[in-house]
Amino acid sequence: MPEPRLIPAPKRLVLKIGSAVLAPGGKLSSDRIDALSDQIARVRRRGVDVTVVSSGAVASGFRALGLDTPPSDIVGKQAAAAIGQPQLMQAWHAALSRQALSSAQVLLISDDFVNRTRYLNARRVLGALSGAGVVPIINENDTVSYDEIRFGDNDALAAHVAGLISADLLIVLSTASGLYQDGDPTRVIPSVRLSGAESASALQSHVSREKTLTGVGGMASKLHAMGVASSLGVASIIASGTEPNVLLRLLDGEQLGTMFDVSGPGAASRRDAWIVAGVRVTGSVTVDPGAATAIVQRGASLLPRGVVSVQGTFDRGSSIDIIDDTGRVIARGLAAYTHEEARAIQGQRSSEIEARLGYTLGEELIHRDDLVVMSRPA
Repeated sequence: MPEPRLIPAPKRLVLKIGSAVLAPGGKLSSDRIDALSDQIARVRRRGVDVTVVSSGAVASGFRALGLDTPPSDIVGKQAAAAIGQPQLMQAWHAALSRQALSSAQVLLISDDFVNRTRYLNARRVLGALSGAGVVPIINENDTVSYDEIRFGDNDALAAHVAGLISADLLIVLSTASGLYQDGDPTRVIPSVRLSGAESASALQSHVSREKTLTGVGGMASKLHAMGVASSLGVASIIASGTEPNVLLRLLDGEQLGTMFDVSGPGAASRRDAWIVAGVRVTGSVTVDPGAATAIVQRGASLLPRGVVSVQGTFDRGSSIDIIDDTGRVIARGLAAYTHEEARAIQGQRSSEIEARLGYTLGEELIHRDDLVVMSRPA
């Protein structure tokens, strides 16, 4: 018998449940939702605050459109979600009510994480719900989202929610039993230590490309989400949602699924967490070794002189990545200049900004107060 897994007792837990668990074959399973609601109630009685990120809206609604398989086009998905979301929430409400728990629907889009005012408001609302003993049931607002502003899958949404509410643990329940060694489903990797999205990407060789009928993300998207959670300082687990009492057994330390331990402290403050979340990072700057050392080791601001090249498009206040000369993302921050302005002043001394642009918005391309180091030397 394997040794019990050491899991720090969480105070806040984000539980993400995949479509294939809740609606196998495109039919919402009241039995699965009842079983999970019972586990949520028992976990809450242990003093753990539980926030649920629930897939299943599209999977619950597509058959009402006369389809045999989930639609692949965005409008079809939006229509299916509009039909399925009320059914999904009704099922959760009924199941949690039988456990004497109240529930609330919360629909989010990526803009709620990009805009700081909306980010803070979402945090306050979720805090108020949890403080009142209500279980938030979160889903992406598929009906109004479009490709450019979508998370694309609820794995990523769950990771960002975990950072938003300062969760201690993220548990992702799918039909997979965890991360498989070399893609072999008979060999589950019990634990992995992550240091962010970059180290999660290195695990792609273990990913099977197969997806379920109703699933959206697959294991590749789950690994990306685990990397996001890691960068926010949140440990995570991928396990099978079809295992009996899986949630309780995981919290009791049973070695089910794959645990992703966090390497390093993650974001140090809520503002840092918002910057790191970087839901839509559309640009980056590559810096020379001197600038990289100053940022990583001394916590310095990024000055234009240290910038070698500018990639992508971004506005003032956008979240952008800082990349060293090896191609590694070392930090993320809020740009003080647009991509066009940044290209005009790259490699220049701060004293030359006004001569180049005809104005100055400050000496720094990214001020150290708006910058979070994400990768440190090994």
